[in-house]
Amino acid sequence: MQKYTYEGPVVIFGRCIEHHWYGSTYAVSEKKARANLEYQYKKQTGKSPQSKVELPGKVTLIE
Repeated sequence: MQKYTYEGPVVIFGRCIEHHWYGSTYAVSEKKARANLEYQYKKQTGKSPQSKVELPGKVTLIE
């Protein structure tokens, strides 16, 4: 597994609700890392699992 980080805005239902959020996760691919980070944000902020959270910025691979 590789470590991925995200630093940037968070959008829910098309509206930016946080301009700067940081998260990191371990995953086998960037796609899975993005899903993990979205889930992590939902858990940290108490959002419903059905919330449409988007991370429009770049997910970065840490080598």
